[in-house]
Amino acid sequence: MIVLLFTGGTISMRHDPVAGGAVPSLSGRDILALAPGIDQLAYLEVDDWGAFPGPHMTPSRMWELRQRIVAHLTRPEIDGVVLTHGTDSLEETAYLLARSVNSEKPIVITGAMRTSSELGWDGPRNLAGAVRVAAAADSRGCGTMVFMSDRIFTALDVTKAHTSSLDSFDSPGLGPIGVIDDGRVIFRRSLPATAPVLDPPTLAQPVDLVYAYAGADSRLLDASRRDGKGIVIAAMGRGNVPPPMVEGIARWIEDDKPVVITSRSVRGRVGCTYGYAGGGRRLADLGAIFAGARRPQQARIDVMLALGAGLSISQLRRLMEGEGA
Repeated sequence: MIVLLFTGGTISMRHDPVAGGAVPSLSGRDILALAPGIDQLAYLEVDDWGAFPGPHMTPSRMWELRQRIVAHLTRPEIDGVVLTHGTDSLEETAYLLARSVNSEKPIVITGAMRTSSELGWDGPRNLAGAVRVAAAADSRGCGTMVFMSDRIFTALDVTKAHTSSLDSFDSPGLGPIGVIDDGRVIFRRSLPATAPVLDPPTLAQPVDLVYAYAGADSRLLDASRRDGKGIVIAAMGRGNVPPPMVEGIARWIEDDKPVVITSRSVRGRVGCTYGYAGGGRRLADLGAIFAGARRPQQARIDVMLALGAGLSISQLRRLMEGEGA
């Protein structure tokens, strides 16, 4: 049996003339009624968990959703979970699940780029494909996956790469791990290595994300330092920041709070290549932690998980900079 866990998103939306745009309107059972034949792919159980647009998802809601999924996966009669989700924050929930849920049973997340009011509504096709993937024998052991537009991605490296196209999800530089072709689920590449799964009692919050840009200084870093448990910096290129950000980074480190360096570039790893003021080598010497190939939003989730699990800064460093990072 596959659990269909509905959380909202564009797949549940219709155009509302009063609101002037699309709003959540359909329950999970409403969506199934508009997608005949899905119930013939597997035995299904519907869980109408919520009706949230992607930007309304918060870390606390993501964690509550994670706990709901874990509870479903522990039931012996359940073979997997399909989760519908708003695409704006889909990759963050997906990564959180991939990094914190250890189960042989697959979790498959999907959504839609068009509403049910538009021609070419992609919701039913994506939902049917996600059910096929969750029910496939080859999906066991693949962890959390994202299914959109006939392509299967691992949640460990997928991102929303386009604002509105039907094939907006991608794994930059890697591509999908599989496809659905003529109704068949076909896996084409193995999963990447990753750090050990983290299973904390809760997430550490807040952990903020600050972007580096030409002329950036320390104002945002200082503003978030009072309450922040850690900070993730989306640095330039290989992991470099403008010199005026360095003092703010140093103040975080002096307060014994972790500073994690990622890149605002969509491909590649951060590293200690440059030794000029603000360069990665200088930041590492200060005590900043480098997040490997993680994108900023992924590193933020790992920091929340790690600090929630009680990891020290040195343990967080090993997690971020170790094998599979």
